[in-house]
Amino acid sequence: MKTTILAPAGIGLLAVAGLVLSLTLDSYSLLVFSFFALTVVVGVGLNILIGLSGQISFGHIAFYAIGAYTTALLTMAGFPLGPAMILAAMVCGLVGALLAIPALRVSGPYLAMITIAFALVVHHGLIEWRGLTGGANGLMGIPMPDTGALDPAVVMALMASAMMVGALAFYLRLRQSGWGMAMRAVKASEIAARSLGFNPVQTKTLAFALSAALTGFAGALVAPLMMFINPASFPFSQSILFVLAVIVGGAGTLFGPLLGALLIVLLPEMLADFAEYRLLMFSALLLAVLWVAPRGVLGSLARLWLRPVNVLPPAVADQARLAAFFGEGRSGAGLEVDSISIGFGGVQAADKVSLKARPGSITSIIGPNGAGKTTVLNMISGYYCPDSGQIRLGEVVSGRPAWQIARAGISRTYQTTQLFGELTVLENVLAGLQQGRLGSIFRRPGAEERELGMHLLALVGYRGSLNTPADDLPHVDRRLVEIARALALRPAVLLLDEPAAGLGRGDTDRLAELFKTLARFNIAVILVEHDMALVMAVSEHILVLDAGKPIASGTPEEVRGNPRVVAAYLGGTSYQASPRQAPWSGSRDARLYIKDLVVDYGAAPVVEGIDLVVNPGELIAILGANGAGKSSILKCLAGLHRPTAGSILLDNESIDHLDASAIASRGLALVPEGRQVFAQLSVRDNLLLGGYSRTEAFDAEAEIEAILRRFPRLRDRIDSPAGLLSGGEQQMVAVGRGLMAKPKILLLDEPSLGLSPAMIDELYDALAALRDEGVTLLLVDQMANLALQIADRAYVLETGRIVKSGAAEALRGDRELEAAYLGQGAAA
Repeated sequence: MKTTILAPAGIGLLAVAGLVLSLTLDSYSLLVFSFFALTVVVGVGLNILIGLSGQISFGHIAFYAIGAYTTALLTMAGFPLGPAMILAAMVCGLVGALLAIPALRVSGPYLAMITIAFALVVHHGLIEWRGLTGGANGLMGIPMPDTGALDPAVVMALMASAMMVGALAFYLRLRQSGWGMAMRAVKASEIAARSLGFNPVQTKTLAFALSAALTGFAGALVAPLMMFINPASFPFSQSILFVLAVIVGGAGTLFGPLLGALLIVLLPEMLADFAEYRLLMFSALLLAVLWVAPRGVLGSLARLWLRPVNVLPPAVADQARLAAFFGEGRSGAGLEVDSISIGFGGVQAADKVSLKARPGSITSIIGPNGAGKTTVLNMISGYYCPDSGQIRLGEVVSGRPAWQIARAGISRTYQTTQLFGELTVLENVLAGLQQGRLGSIFRRPGAEERELGMHLLALVGYRGSLNTPADDLPHVDRRLVEIARALALRPAVLLLDEPAAGLGRGDTDRLAELFKTLARFNIAVILVEHDMALVMAVSEHILVLDAGKPIASGTPEEVRGNPRVVAAYLGGTSYQASPRQAPWSGSRDARLYIKDLVVDYGAAPVVEGIDLVVNPGELIAILGANGAGKSSILKCLAGLHRPTAGSILLDNESIDHLDASAIASRGLALVPEGRQVFAQLSVRDNLLLGGYSRTEAFDAEAEIEAILRRFPRLRDRIDSPAGLLSGGEQQMVAVGRGLMAKPKILLLDEPSLGLSPAMIDELYDALAALRDEGVTLLLVDQMANLALQIADRAYVLETGRIVKSGAAEALRGDRELEAAYLGQGAAA
């Protein structure tokens, strides 16, 4: 990339400029230049913390002060300046590492508060420790270095200039090294970094220590430069200015601290007559920069002007080289999961799950929503610790943290891709090739590693530029790069969590071939996927979960024909809804009319060409397997996602261009998947919020009373926080909140998800009563047999398209409905 040449050249020019300025400026200008250079050094230290590791500190003035006082005390005791400065930097680095121990337990504003508290403690400590620091009077008579015939001010300026150039060169090398890669990975996604073997505690502590050491090193020169220091020399406001310099210049950029230092050191000198307004001007400047250029000045300019060189991976992967890579140091042990269980808040998310995945095999874990599939992957990969049972990969790995399990040979991908967005495509893979090790602080990935990363990308089918930032990738490429990064760990076991989500059929077919290729490299592939055609096409063995429990295990043919599997997917239930007294025969003047609806999330359409009609007073069900596009339709109707194409008419008024609040005011109320009640608010307040979109006057207490009659168990909990209710009770609150809006259509997204059978029966009785009262309902529920009990009509979706529609009674037991859920048609 261009920055590979520009950065060292820029540092070289800066070194020449520093030398010239140090030898030509007058004495006062030398002092200002020296403080400018030291501010750059502090900015570089903060840039390691903010730009590389994503942490924030408003307490770095404390390290600046510790460095100054340490050097002052040592030199006053006769210690040479150079060793004193080095020792001061080491002391600050140690203090920074110790500060990181409590700081790493928190993040965001809480981390900032800890660093602020640290700065205040140091400031008051300097005042109170009079015997050592001189208290508020400070230390006087700090010796300057013996410079012979040279002017000491010139020598100090040269030292400050050398420190500035050295700090920038150090940052450049650190950013490109394994240490910098690990820090940037943890900053982008701690979860994904752990799955590559990185220990976030280690990288964040290193960042704190290095940042503090550089800041202390800069502060160490302040003492001889001023020859007098006291606590007032290090005001807290200066700490804020240090942070401002990094953010305004551009956090994460090489020369951002340089530009920031120009603003906070030289600008006040030019505006000396307005010194009392300095903080006000800086505050206005910060607001302006964050508004116009949120990445900082240099960060935004670099994104606009610096275009990465377009480098493509090889057209064909070197199979022999990759086979040698995957086979190196590989044990022959497969993965054994023995009766693992885990519960959350009294709910058993997984119960005695067992499986064996031998090297070179493809094992799939399937099941309806809430079955516990991802929970099992999280236990295998170390994000959850099983309550009971064991996980073995040659040795017992259950109970270890995720980063240790990754180093043991288990890597994974995620439902929602977790790429390191600021890193390029190749850097993402190179981060995986580190396999959790930091290596030397100055070692950069070599040509051999880069070439291996290119072949891994070629293997998964990535055809784009290697230098594209991961944040700029389309959805399909994000999936491929994440798989390549997981493979870079050289895993014995590869866990894939819904890799085909959002992909078109052609891309999914290519994934199927890739999975078979990976198995030929003797990798045990474990797949969690809702695309049944893909699962049936690639799997040697399938484990089926329902409500956390294994209900079937075997080959695709055995599983496909298992009655328990069919019942789990279609919602086997003994529930019998109260039928309508008479078949629905209301108005055919459609209340909701959807034509040619297309929905995507920046990738292949998840809903394509949908036509759907809802008449007044009908209860319509939308059915289909996980990932069929059901919830996406409801999100579009509610305005939570804008359709790509098509039209949506509510009472003959187009609403597809409106936002969610406008759609809610027009009469569509969504009861979202997962209930999403306001946990800290009472049940009453949750219900009252449901009527927020209504413009007419209404008797809120009377309508709440009507909802309590409909859901009697909420009466005793009306003033309790909604977050303390059971899942079924929360679902009743969510339905009641929707009814408070007096909607034209009530949209229900997976209302039975995660509920006990008794609670499901009670909820569906209430929905049947609403239907009989003439409330128009559009219901999405994966439990097809349950939904068909109360529905008038239904639409069946498969991979985003309607494959069947008709009267609910006619669809019960329909073989095409079963095929849509289990992928039988595609497999055949």
